[in-house]
Amino acid sequence: MVHYNNKQVVFLGQPTHFPIVGEHLGVQTVQVNSDLKENDILLRNLYVSVDPYLRGRMADNKNAHIPGFQLGKPFSSAGVSEVIQSRNPAFPIGAIVMGITNWEESSHVPAAAASQFKVLEDARESKFPLRYCIGALGNASFTAYGSLKRIGQPTKGETLFVSAASGAVGQIAGQLAKLWGLKVVGSAGTDEKVEFLLKELKFDAAFNYKKGSILENLRKCAPQGIDIYFDNTGGEALEAALDVMNIHGRVIACGHISAYNGQEPYGIRNMVQVIGKRITIRGFVVIDFEKEERANFRREVSEHLLKGDIVYKEDIIEGLDEAPAAFVGQLRGERFGKVIIKIADL
Repeated sequence: MVHYNNKQVVFLGQPTHFPIVGEHLGVQTVQVNSDLKENDILLRNLYVSVDPYLRGRMADNKNAHIPGFQLGKPFSSAGVSEVIQSRNPAFPIGAIVMGITNWEESSHVPAAAASQFKVLEDARESKFPLRYCIGALGNASFTAYGSLKRIGQPTKGETLFVSAASGAVGQIAGQLAKLWGLKVVGSAGTDEKVEFLLKELKFDAAFNYKKGSILENLRKCAPQGIDIYFDNTGGEALEAALDVMNIHGRVIACGHISAYNGQEPYGIRNMVQVIGKRITIRGFVVIDFEKEERANFRREVSEHLLKGDIVYKEDIIEGLDEAPAAFVGQLRGERFGKVIIKIADL
């Protein structure tokens, strides 16, 4: 039996507010058995995705659509790995795979769990960086594409408002809307991010939600009202969007980061607008659009990336030691773009 040291980011306890590194999550090194049983595989993990929804997996929510983290066990999210040992014919040594990956250097994947990984054919010869599988061409971008298309039902000439617009989902939603002929307004939490939205992503208007009233800023940026609100935050931004929304407006309920960390829930005071304006509000999870839109997304967004029509801002964190602070920083709005942990080079 062969054992080796394996660095991990583990779940230590349930936070009531913002997680604290060392108290609610931290880095530890454990020994892992590398002896494989039939159909087991051993992975060397390369990249893992950092996403705000992972905060929900730190809570004791038995009704969540994604299982919570287990105390003392590694964090996990979408990741890219290399098969370094295998007793499974579907996963040859050297194959590049994608799936829900533990935040650790190596993963001994038992046969029962191996099927959730997908071999990325020709990954080494791709025109895109390998990390794009969980970034520009991953679930965050597909979230933007599928929900904007299916729930937003955008029409050329309409106006879209995106909150958290410089994040992994928001930046793609806004740029797709521009490509589809919409006017786009975005909000973000720093002047640097606002400048990025205007100068790099070519949004029509953008504002810092921490400066002044969100409602007044939105009215100035969208004097003719908005038709679609891509909601990544909930709270005050949602209330403002309902006030400024036009008749038959659509709200894409994607995220609620304003309430992820134990903050007192913001009471929306103008829900009556939904009735008179005949507003549609719809939540979703990314698999809702899998069959209908995944292939369309991959084709369309790949073409835009290759042509330079879409700019993709990444925030690459080097090493697992920095991962806990990066995750907490993301929840606090301190990161910029799609956050990815680079564990190892290919």
